[in-house]
Formats: sequence, structure tokens, C-alpha cells
Amino acid sequence: MATTQHHTHSRATMTAAGGLTIFASVMLFVSGVLDILRGVMAIAQDDVFVTSPNYVFKFDLTSWGWIHLALGAVAVVVSLGLFTAATWARVIGVGIAALLIIANFLSIPYYPVWSLTLIALYGFVIWALCVARPDDDGI
Repeated sequence: MATTQHHTHSRATMTAAGGLTIFASVMLFVSGVLDILRGVMAIAQDDVFVTSPNYVFKFDLTSWGWIHLALGAVAVVVSLGLFTAATWARVIGVGIAALLIIANFLSIPYYPVWSLTLIALYGFVIWALCVARPDDDGI
């Protein structure tokens, strides 16, 4: 009887951990695509964004577009690795989500609501990747 309870508890833990990894994968994929689209918007047409003349971290909007496009593309590739529960994808996923939080923080004056939304999404990705134990992934 003790074996059955342990087996049930272990299976529930595996499902929760696998679910968190899938959650992180999907959120990183969606957020990465949104950052790619944001990058394309900034590269193709700068007048979509508001410009702030007194911003400390001032870059050309085309530069911000390339930054978001490159980081978003890496995020999409890493999210595909997370679907396979690869350890490298988990480590790089936390790192790329942190870099994208910084990039979105620095671009708040150009598109504030969008930046804050993506910061929250990347925060959830980091949380899900750090909470789920890799040895319990039941994908």
C-alpha cells in the first residue's frame, strides 16, 4: 500500500513538473514571436513607436528593433528545445528570458504597455523553469 501512495505522489509530481516545463515552453515561444514582431515593426517603420528625447538609454529605434528581433529568434529556438526537456534549453531559457526582461525594461519609453506585458511573461517563464525540477520532467 505504501508503494502505491509513493507511486501516485511521484506521478503527480512528474505531471506538475512536466506541465511547468510545457508552460514555460509555450510562454517563451509566444513571447519570442511577439518580440520578433516588435523588432520587425521597429526596423520597418519607426513611426509606430513614441520617441523620448530625454531617455538615458537612447538607441536608434532600428537598433532596438534588431536587438528584439535577435533575442526573440533565440527565444523561439530555445522554446523548441524546452519541448524536448533538454537541460541546455532550461539553462539558456532562463538566461534569454532575463536578457529579454532587460531589453524590454530599457525600451519602456518607446512602448510602455507592451514592454511591461512582455516583462511579466518572461518573469513567468523564469519562474516556471526554476521551479520545475529537471529530474521530474514527465514530458
